[in-house]
Amino acid sequence: MSIAIVTGASSGMGKDFAEALAGQGRFDEIWVIARRVNRLEALKEQFGDLIRPVALDLTDKNCLLSYKAMLQNEQPDVAVLVNCSGFGRFGTFEDIDTEDALDMIDLNSKALVAMTEYTLPYMKEGGEIYQLCSLSSFQPVPYLNAYAASKAFVLSYSRGLNAELKSRKIKVMAVCPGWVRT
Repeated sequence: MSIAIVTGASSGMGKDFAEALAGQGRFDEIWVIARRVNRLEALKEQFGDLIRPVALDLTDKNCLLSYKAMLQNEQPDVAVLVNCSGFGRFGTFEDIDTEDALDMIDLNSKALVAMTEYTLPYMKEGGEIYQLCSLSSFQPVPYLNAYAASKAFVLSYSRGLNAELKSRKIKVMAVCPGWVRT
């Protein structure tokens, strides 16, 4: 069974990726992952049984381990992984609560690594990984400090992983859009 997996699929670019992949007709199933199950169910209503809603909070380590167990139980052939989960906060370091900054790092960077590395054993030659990054990843960005730093990590991680996976013929792309209203 060839599947695609999209995180952050309840809104924004994650939802757009899920809809685009659903329209390709090349997957047996698309696992859409986010916290808001009602929005994931709306995707299922739109595309039918192709969509499999998976409600997970990727900042929760237990949810990440549930995802890992789900992969182990189902042994899917993952053709595409799209990591879109993430968020940003604008303001000075004094304006942004430290817990919010740490949550950005947890979701934008740590959860992305976990989702990628838990999924890789189920990907074969020709697999594709899309990591949602940002133009902010290319330089320090005042007033968007923790977000830009977390996306700089994603860019470096993705570039390095792409080189490591060449022998397996799996491609990793850091998608670096500019400002997007999501």
